[in-house]
Amino acid sequence: MCGITGWASFHGDARTQAPVAEAMTATLTARGPDAGGVWLGERAALGHRRLAVIDPVGGVQPMTDHPDEPALVLTYSGEIYNHHELRAQLQSRGHHFRTRGDTEVVLRAYAEWGEGAAERLDGMFAFAVWDERAGRLVLVRDRLGVKPLFSARVAGGLAFASEPKALFAHPEIRPRVDADGLRHAYGLLFDTGPTVWTGVREVEPGGVLVLDREGVRERRYWQLEAAPHTDDRDTTVERVGDLVGTAARRQLEADVPVCSLLSGGIDSTVLTALLADELRLREGPEARLRSYAVDYSDQAARFQGDVLRTGHDTPFATEAGAFIGTEHSTVVLDPGALLDPGHRAAVVAARDSPIGVGDMDTSLYLLFGEIRRHSTVALSGEAADEVFGGYPWFHSPEALAAPTFPWLLVTGDEAAMPLNPELGLRMAEFRADTYRDALAAVPRLDGESPAEHRLREVQHFSLTRWLRQLLHRKDRLSMAQGLEVRVPYCDHRLVEYLFNVPWSLKSFDGREKSLLRAMGGTLAPHSVLHRPKNHYPATHHPDYTRGLQDLARDALADERVRTLADETRLGPCLDAPPGQLPWGHRLRLERVVDLALWLDHHQPELAL
Repeated sequence: MCGITGWASFHGDARTQAPVAEAMTATLTARGPDAGGVWLGERAALGHRRLAVIDPVGGVQPMTDHPDEPALVLTYSGEIYNHHELRAQLQSRGHHFRTRGDTEVVLRAYAEWGEGAAERLDGMFAFAVWDERAGRLVLVRDRLGVKPLFSARVAGGLAFASEPKALFAHPEIRPRVDADGLRHAYGLLFDTGPTVWTGVREVEPGGVLVLDREGVRERRYWQLEAAPHTDDRDTTVERVGDLVGTAARRQLEADVPVCSLLSGGIDSTVLTALLADELRLREGPEARLRSYAVDYSDQAARFQGDVLRTGHDTPFATEAGAFIGTEHSTVVLDPGALLDPGHRAAVVAARDSPIGVGDMDTSLYLLFGEIRRHSTVALSGEAADEVFGGYPWFHSPEALAAPTFPWLLVTGDEAAMPLNPELGLRMAEFRADTYRDALAAVPRLDGESPAEHRLREVQHFSLTRWLRQLLHRKDRLSMAQGLEVRVPYCDHRLVEYLFNVPWSLKSFDGREKSLLRAMGGTLAPHSVLHRPKNHYPATHHPDYTRGLQDLARDALADERVRTLADETRLGPCLDAPPGQLPWGHRLRLERVVDLALWLDHHQPELAL
């Protein structure tokens, strides 16, 4: 896993801009602590920071097709899980390889198939190719958007980067935020394309962006499509097992230590069991997979349930680790670590955004830091809820009937810092317009009942919007610690298949994630298989809430923060007894604190 950046322009000579390319690349050092490099040509500059995972010696980047007079230059981040098969196919077509990793496979695939290489790649990836022959820059992002990729216009061309912070090291791109940016950040609609930053856009998941002398063009090479499902229940369960198992086995490959994130839920437990079995097959019956969970020092005594959190994870994670036979560790955090200003500032700097989830972000960042002491790659159960239908809104008649994004009924304005009404953002109108656009993007299957189509809409929203902010969170916080996180449940074949399974099969046992429970019946303890869906944990320690209130008061002393925040609605949150502040209201304070940190870090121009 790595960080990529650079630009292409038909004005000026990029060879004279080495300091700019080096500065852009240096901002991504945390994503690639092992090595870095810059390539400069007349029309393009490409930078790369490397986290060595496969072929540590041979995968140096930027990579060229010919060392002396390159026609193609590649900077690439990610993992291609079918690189062995593609290598054999390309060799049969006359390509010769100098390395054994997946980077050169991407380069040779582009040489053979051009933009069409994207459809042949199986993995999580974001890459840029400067094609000297055609005079064009090609940007490609994986189907689900696991790996980030951003772009912004520069004179005569386009700049790109894994994270916006690298773009801001270019002298023509400044951190600027306008009203549209605030709507996208605080609307909780998780658009892909626009960002909080004026002029900075995400390349669409499953997208290709091309710059040449004729301008910029974009296309999607993959998106969800509706198709009939003809498999019966037994066949569907078997097919799901094959798809999940194949994804897990493919994603275990690495030349560095690998571990699993094991929360004690069904998603991570089934995945960890598959990985542990495969590791024993490869390395012998004594091989043990490392697994990790996070907990808070107060959780056992003070756990408070809500609509997203139904129980304390740690006992289930410990039981699952013993059942599977992993080398399991629980990282326990106290309020002091979660409130530490250095930790919180690092999280905000990693995100490049004021929108986070407070202690859940800080704890994940600290968990990843502890994991990185022993492992370079971790596998996560992220996306199983979106794929298998695990969230409360899939099962709530109220959420299904609501004419809006269903998570807003669970989170709503309580989950976002209330913005100053004097800004005139017209957030309700923005949400309504965005919702109409999202509905229009959902594919329809002929003969589908209104009820079944509504469930398809909710799953489409979950996969194309809600999941994206979770993937961003996991990528940014893991890469800030130099840790690669893989997500097998984002395998596009699994996503395509489950998107078209009727809801009657997805919930055939009257519960969430019926198909995952059926295929994982022998892989997890009974207690884990049958426990309710549980969201990522939050601390309930009053010392944490009390400290957060103090941090929020300090944040509101900043005039810029007061300009953006609704102090009238924040006041009661500051004055409430720490043990009685609801989690949703506490999240308002988290975001006020993060807003102040974000303003200090980026010093953005506010064009409101």
